[in-house]
Amino acid sequence: MKIVIAGGTGFVGNKLVKLLQNDGHEIVILTRGSSKHESGIDYVQWLQDGSRPETELGEVDAFVNLAGVSLNAGRWTKKQKKAIYTSRMDATIEIVRIMEALQKKPKVLVNASAVGIYPTSTINTYTESFTDYATDFLGCTVHDWERHAKRAENLGVRVALARFGVILGSESGALPSMLLPYKMYVGGTIGSGEQWLSWIHVEDAARALYFAITNEAISGAFNVTAPSPERMKEFGQTIAKVMNRPH
Repeated sequence: MKIVIAGGTGFVGNKLVKLLQNDGHEIVILTRGSSKHESGIDYVQWLQDGSRPETELGEVDAFVNLAGVSLNAGRWTKKQKKAIYTSRMDATIEIVRIMEALQKKPKVLVNASAVGIYPTSTINTYTESFTDYATDFLGCTVHDWERHAKRAENLGVRVALARFGVILGSESGALPSMLLPYKMYVGGTIGSGEQWLSWIHVEDAARALYFAITNEAISGAFNVTAPSPERMKEFGQTIAKVMNRPH
């Protein structure tokens, strides 16, 4: 398969690219840099003045959209929230435009999303069928993100929306920041500690995306989280035990 990935050099994207390459798929990564071929991957410029990636892509089987400013990239100031929002909307709108311009449409768009679309609760369990979405910044961002992605369905493209939980991995994502206070011997419970952490390991997140690409039964929203969430207090205590630090 020929698979085009936006956000292919990011935390999850890197893992997904390695999986796909190992299985012999042809990979194209959309980049703000110059178009080039490197290490068996084609990089095609997009989101720059005058760039028209549709003229370079040829026939594509699948798109994966992981593009957007990381939620862990700094304090959520007004400026940062604008960057988080606009980066996701701009990338998704452009991907749908590219697909519209392609003579042969891809079979599927797997678009990143987040469990932040659900309201905060310490007692409720949310499945994909829940539609009373959160109205805070993250909930509204995710709702708009999914809305733009679903426009691809009008082109006859299957759209799968990967609602990620908190993605954990040793090299990036949320975990390094969570470990830091324990490294400094000041880790402990924040707030009540009853908050749920719906988590997923980065390797499993990448495999879930791969599954959605190749499995035609996956359509619409699907939650990408481990089967058993953890309370924040218990999660912190586990960190302390593993690192041999106080909680």
